[in-house]
Amino acid sequence: MKSKDWLAFILLGTIWGSSFLWIKIAVQEIGPILLVAIRLLFGILALLVVVAYTRPPLPVGRQIWINLTILGLINNALPYTLISWGEKYIDSAVAAILNSTTPLFTMLVAHLFLTDDRMTRRRVIALVMGFLGIVLLFSRDLGDTSRGNLLGQAAVLTAAVCYAFASVFARRTTQGLAPSVQALVPLLGADLLLWMMVPLVESPVALPSLPITWLALVWLGVLGVAVAFLLFFYLLHSVGPTRTVLVTYIFPLVGVALGVIFLGERLDWQLVGGAALVITSVVIVNKGR
Repeated sequence: MKSKDWLAFILLGTIWGSSFLWIKIAVQEIGPILLVAIRLLFGILALLVVVAYTRPPLPVGRQIWINLTILGLINNALPYTLISWGEKYIDSAVAAILNSTTPLFTMLVAHLFLTDDRMTRRRVIALVMGFLGIVLLFSRDLGDTSRGNLLGQAAVLTAAVCYAFASVFARRTTQGLAPSVQALVPLLGADLLLWMMVPLVESPVALPSLPITWLALVWLGVLGVAVAFLLFFYLLHSVGPTRTVLVTYIFPLVGVALGVIFLGERLDWQLVGGAALVITSVVIVNKGR
């Protein structure tokens, strides 16, 4: 990858990796659907500023609007809600680790549906190495096998599958659109659906009262949605979906590091070994031919 690709890759991984900590904070006060609805609203407002400033051409034709709406459901509304719900029962670090399985699913989906993003021996080795690093990190939290814990983990894994299909779907159907448009338009339908669901699922609806919750929501919306998706769609069309979703391998490093620093979680050999495997896998798969 080029230098600017690496910069976008690292910045995106850091932003999204820290999001799991902020989700854990916000979900302590409000429900997961309301959390995602407010998060997307802040993201929409930030992206509207970008669109107003850059004035990119808007999508033309009914099919592209349908595609972008579908993308909003499988890349925003559904996985965000699943992760937020899952973090009611599991640690933010565990959620970050489980979400790092996205490249494994994306590699398979891209191989089936794209002609220019096939599996290679190098990618298979790198992905397996990264997966082993994730397993090593995940082994730190295998003690809790309660039903809520298992359902929370299943929810985050399902979100990873959604991201895999969304990445390939976006690559196939959103070519030629400005990153700001690709980021904004899917959010509109996704957030509208979530606000319709909030009073049905999480009634009575009460907005957060704690300043830390509002800080978490602003962070998740402005950085975790607006800035992150501008970087994501740039990388998606620059280096392809398989390489782009490898950014999720940075999530465990950021998520666990924040847990150690701010939540007093332990620093042990699994953390160091898993981090080494994850970083090595990203370097190998992104190394030139």
